[in-house]
Amino acid sequence: MRAEHATYACGAALGFLGDLAVGDPRRGHPVAAFGRAAGAVERGLWRDHRGYGAAHTALCAGGAAVGAALLSRAVRRCAPAHIALTAAATWAVLGGTTLGREARAIGGALEAGDLDVARERLPHLCGRDPQSLDGQQMARAVVESVAENTSDAVVGALVWGAVGGVPGLVAFRAVNTLDAMVGHKSDRYRRYGWASARLDDVAGWPGARLTALLATVAGPDPRGAWRAWRADGKRHPSPNAGPVEASFAGALGVRLGGTLAYAGRVEHRPVLNDGARAVDGADIARAVRLSRRVSALALATTVGARIAVGAVRGARKARRSR
Repeated sequence: MRAEHATYACGAALGFLGDLAVGDPRRGHPVAAFGRAAGAVERGLWRDHRGYGAAHTALCAGGAAVGAALLSRAVRRCAPAHIALTAAATWAVLGGTTLGREARAIGGALEAGDLDVARERLPHLCGRDPQSLDGQQMARAVVESVAENTSDAVVGALVWGAVGGVPGLVAFRAVNTLDAMVGHKSDRYRRYGWASARLDDVAGWPGARLTALLATVAGPDPRGAWRAWRADGKRHPSPNAGPVEASFAGALGVRLGGTLAYAGRVEHRPVLNDGARAVDGADIARAVRLSRRVSALALATTVGARIAVGAVRGARKARRSR
C-alpha cells in the first residue's frame, strides 16, 4: 500500500471522527468563509448571463481546488502533516453531525406538538417556506433534506476525496456550496447560476448513486428501498436527489415528494414510494439513524476503494519494473 493512500485513509478517518465528535462550529467555519468570498465575487461579477456565471463558478471552485492542491503538495513528503491536513479538510467539508442535530431538534418539536419551534428551526435545514407547512409536511421536508444532504454533505465529499485527496474534498464542497448559493431557478440566478447547478449535478452523480445503494443495503427494508429507487428515482426533477430520496423512502417505508413551496414559488413533484404511509415526526430519528449508517459505510467503501486501487497500481508498477 503506497504511503499516500495510507495517510489519506488515516486523515479521512480522523476527520470523520472529528465531525462526529464536534460537528460544525457556530463561528469561523471554513465553508462559511468560502461562501462569503464567493458572495463578494458575485457582487462584483453578476450579470444576467450564463458566461458571467460560468466565470464565477470557475473562479471560486477553481481557486479553492488550486489552493487545496498547493497545500497538499507542500506537505506531501511529511506524513503527519499530510494526515493532519486531510483530517482538517475532511472535518471541514463534512456536515453529517450538524445535519442530524438539526433534524432531531425539529423532530423533537414536532413530536411535542410545538409547530412554532419546528417552523423556526426548519430554515436551518432547508429552504422551504415553513409558514406554509403543517406538521406532517415539515416532517416530510426534514426526511427529504436528511436524505439529500447525506449525499451532498457526506457521501459525495468522501467519493471525491477518495478520487482526488484534499483537492477533491475541497473542490466538491466548493461546487456544492456554489449550487446552494446561486444554482436556483429564480429570475436572478436562472442564467447566472446555470453553470454552478450543472457542475453540481455532474459532481454529485457518483455520490448520489453510492448513497442510494448504501441506503438500500443498510436500511430496514432493502427490498422496498430497491423497488422505490428503481421505480421512482428518475421521476424526480433532480437527477441526484431522486435516487437518494426514493431509496430512503423505500427503506423507511414512507411516502415522500409531492407539493412544496420555496419563498412563494410552488412546485409539484412526483410522489416517491407511492402507496406507503405519510411521514410523521418519529420518522425523522429513523432517517437520521439511516443517514449515520450510510455515512459510516461510505467512509469504509471510499477509503477501501482508494487503498485497493493503489495496491493494484503498485503491483502493476512492480511487475513492469522487473
